[in-house]
Amino acid sequence: MTKAEGTLPVAILVPGNFNDHAIGRIDKAFRRVRIERADPGLVTDEMRRTVRGIACFGGIDAAMIDALPNLEIIANFGVGYDSVDANHAAKRGVMVTNTPDVLTEEVADTTIGLLINTVRDMYAAEKWLRDGDWVKKGNYRLSRLTLRGRRIGIFGMGRIGLAVAHRLEAFGLPIAYHNRRKVEGLAYDYHATLKGLAEAVDTLICIAPGGAATEKTINAEILSALGSNGVFVNIGRGSTVDEAALAAALENGTIAAAGLDVFANEPNVPQALLDAPNTSLLPHVGSASDHTRRAMADLCVDNLVAWFTERRPLTPVPETINVKARG
Repeated sequence: MTKAEGTLPVAILVPGNFNDHAIGRIDKAFRRVRIERADPGLVTDEMRRTVRGIACFGGIDAAMIDALPNLEIIANFGVGYDSVDANHAAKRGVMVTNTPDVLTEEVADTTIGLLINTVRDMYAAEKWLRDGDWVKKGNYRLSRLTLRGRRIGIFGMGRIGLAVAHRLEAFGLPIAYHNRRKVEGLAYDYHATLKGLAEAVDTLICIAPGGAATEKTINAEILSALGSNGVFVNIGRGSTVDEAALAAALENGTIAAAGLDVFANEPNVPQALLDAPNTSLLPHVGSASDHTRRAMADLCVDNLVAWFTERRPLTPVPETINVKARG
């Protein structure tokens, strides 16, 4: 906490539940205004007059932005901000910030763990031991899949994608990637299309952001291109996957297995994915350690403090990079 914190006569709106550490810091630095959810219908006249900032887990649409005429900044908790209408915010002169970098290594670690769990049946093997089946029935079966000899494709070679790629290099695995554009200076093979990447690899890791541009891009065509030995891992956004097509591909052997940390309608997971014996499923825990969530909370609040004390953001999103503080 800086000396300036605790003296800022600024109302910050916090919709719904929020990180406890972030709330503690907001309460010391600002006047916190709580609202059940980000719903324009819940905005009072006083909020319209006084609220200048929002701290949130996303979910801020154009209508919510328009409901707060004095809004200056939306501090999003998380690197992904697809559920914040950043383009509309930019038009309104509202800054949007996120929390990149501080979660990169944690999410990359989770990705590797999820990949290994998916190909080596670690969860099922541990359950075999805990249920007493090792004693009663003998050794757990040999895993059908392995990392050995696999070719890795990464969809979304940003900060997290690079961290995942660096880890997988230590496994001696070849790496390729697909982005909207080639990353200059990167030695990994680049594929201009997602289908081209899927055809070239047998292990596809999705770290792509959500939003209309990527919605259901992992579809039946991509899964078919990945092939019957294919493994799909999603650590990015559930919206990037056609979950019905994925469930069908797992059931009919189009691909071999899938590891998922994110889903299209969280916390609701399609029953077909829950029932599939060749899935490894996590409840969106990519960055979920005390250490990393605290760092994310600090960066979220640091953005608010920097904006209202120095009139600048620390980590603006690209859409609002040119937004200037008022006055």
